Parts: sequence; structure tokens; C-alpha cells
Amino acid sequence: MDVAPKSSLAESFSRYFKVDLAESDAQKEYVFQVRYRVYCEEFKYESVERFANRLEIDDYDEYSRHCLITHLQTGMPAGCVRLVPAVGERENKPLPLEKYCGDSLDNKVIDNLKLQRNTVCEISRLAVDGAFRRRTGEALTRFGEINGLQFSPQEQRTFSSIAVACFFAATVLTEVDGRTNVFAMMEPFLPRLMHRSGIDFQRVGKDIDYHGIRAPYFVTTQAVLENMHPDLQELYSWIKENIVN
Repeated sequence: MDVAPKSSLAESFSRYFKVDLAESDAQKEYVFQVRYRVYCEEFKYESVERFANRLEIDDYDEYSRHCLITHLQTGMPAGCVRLVPAVGERENKPLPLEKYCGDSLDNKVIDNLKLQRNTVCEISRLAVDGAFRRRTGEALTRFGEINGLQFSPQEQRTFSSIAVACFFAATVLTEVDGRTNVFAMMEPFLPRLMHRSGIDFQRVGKDIDYHGIRAPYFVTTQAVLENMHPDLQELYSWIKENIVN
């Protein structure tokens, strides 16, 4: 009996999702809606009273670059992420992690990296909508699979890749924009997830309770591209093609 060849991760993911650079007002509104549902309604990281229009927005969004993952069948926004470029010196124009989590940073380690500020960015506000996560244990992690809506088992198997796809989308932007020295405040789960993908972050500080327990991490774009597992390289290339073209 002939057995159908197994689809690659990129083939499976592209069957159910699209990845876009969110440039229009409508696309950005979808991004801010996902963030509101995740950060305000679900996890209570931000107060719902602050955002009467149900869009979670801050001062960094105006000059950040945003990516949006959309579920093809339903048109629902499934995930989002942003790249915040360093646009000035830390004292005058701090990145979000420098502004809100400065006490957690190991400045000696960061200074020893000897980074040029115009090559630095922060990946932040990575969120996966609750409709695309499992219900059990979702308080522990925002990244997973679900049984909520009427999705096929094959479709649901791609849901756990949404967070990785968000990170890859942001990584494409670091490559395109030359912002190849990358910082992120991450929950413990995300570095473990990325490690399974072959990508290891350098921890550059201590845990802090900011929107949950997080720690600061650093990675270069080159390290991401050189070390990701071969089965993810095709997914990254597909995401890059969608964002750049």
C-alpha cells in the first residue's frame, strides 16, 4: 500500500495560515485586538479600563514594525509580534525592556557585547490568540494547541507552531532592517521552545515579575539563521518570502 509523503512543517502551516507585515491601519488594528484579548482580558497584564476601544497600544507602536498571522479559513487573527528598533541612546530613548525591566538587566554583560545602537532591537508583544491554544493549562503558557473551535486534527497540529512563526517573522525583520542584535523579555517557556528548534538565547539578566515571570535574553540574527533545525529553515524561508515580497 502506498503511503502519502508527509507534508513539511512549512507546507502544513501555509495550508492554514498566512503571515503578513502589518502595514495598513486595518492590519494593525487586528494586531492590537489580539494583544488586547491576550494581555488585558485573558491574562490581566494590562487593565481593560485603559483601552476603551479594545486595542492594546503603547508609545512604542508608532515606530515599531508589526507582523500578523491570520487563519485562512476563518480570517481570524491568530498571532502577532513586533520589532522595536533602538532609535536613540538608552538614557533618552530606552527600549521597552530597558524602561520597564531595567533592574533585571546585567549591564556588565550587555556592555561587554559592545553593540552599536543602530543595530539593536527588541522583539516584544508576541501573542497567540486564545482561540488557537489549548484550554487546559493555558494559564501556564500562551503557546500551545487547542480543541476549541471546529478544527481538524491535522490543522490543530500546526497551532503549536504559531509562536515560532511569530518569532521567525520578527527575525525576518531584523535581517531586512539590519537590526541583527536582538533582545527580548521572555517567559521561561519560550527559550525552551526555541531551544528545541535549535536556537539558543543568551540570558542577560535575572527574573523579574513583569507581565508574569520573565527574564531578559539576547541573540543575534546570524545565530538564529545558522542554528535553526533544517526542518524549520523551509518555514523561515516561506515566512520571509511572504513578508519581503
